[in-house]
Amino acid sequence: MKLLENKTSLITGAARGIGRSMALMFADEGSNVIFTDLKESDNSRSLLDELHAKGVRADFLAADASDTDRAMEVAAWVTKEYGRIDALVNNAGITRDNLLLRMSASDWNAVIETNLRSVFNYTKAFAPLMLKQRSGSIINISSIVGMIGNSGQANYAAAKAGIVGFTRSMTKELGSRGIRCNAIAPGFIETPMTKQLGEDARNYWVQQIPMRRVGTDVDVARVALFLASDLAEYVSGQVIACDGGLML
Repeated sequence: MKLLENKTSLITGAARGIGRSMALMFADEGSNVIFTDLKESDNSRSLLDELHAKGVRADFLAADASDTDRAMEVAAWVTKEYGRIDALVNNAGITRDNLLLRMSASDWNAVIETNLRSVFNYTKAFAPLMLKQRSGSIINISSIVGMIGNSGQANYAAAKAGIVGFTRSMTKELGSRGIRCNAIAPGFIETPMTKQLGEDARNYWVQQIPMRRVGTDVDVARVALFLASDLAEYVSGQVIACDGGLML
């Protein structure tokens, strides 16, 4: 039996990068997959086609993750069309990097809204359905930057650190009803966002990683698969670093 057979998962911000890999891996393991992204695109259409080709039910919903009302609409639609949600992955995220003295208020707000408020939006929107089911796995994508900080990323670090506190609070609020809540803290992962870094910055980070390689979106997706599955049925309130040992 596949790890997510007969389960339904929703992944935010999944048209590319880590979210896309999670969607494909979840489908390979038998899960129906609903995914969101800011708008329909070639990436979202191609992912939807790939998911359907795997023989699972799949749907794409255009949604700004920072929009609270839209999150409630997405949850209502999923409840009506699927009737349940077994795994919610809060993955949507952006960067607007700059040193504090050069960072605009709009760049600060954009990152907090997309990266942190979105986690609140979708957790609150789907919590009633999970409470009714008395089951569910919430997986929040944080970052090691939220644990150790990084120059030029005060907004990103603050948002990702906030996700850790939120995750642990939800563990205590929802755990008695069979709902698990965990976070993944990726390290230096090869994604469209990290490809924007120059070669010197990339080489610097690789030398800091004990495994001496950049991580992949598949590495992170495997951790998410574990947390979404029944293999992790007694794992909650954890922040799992997927970083090749970088934080040591």
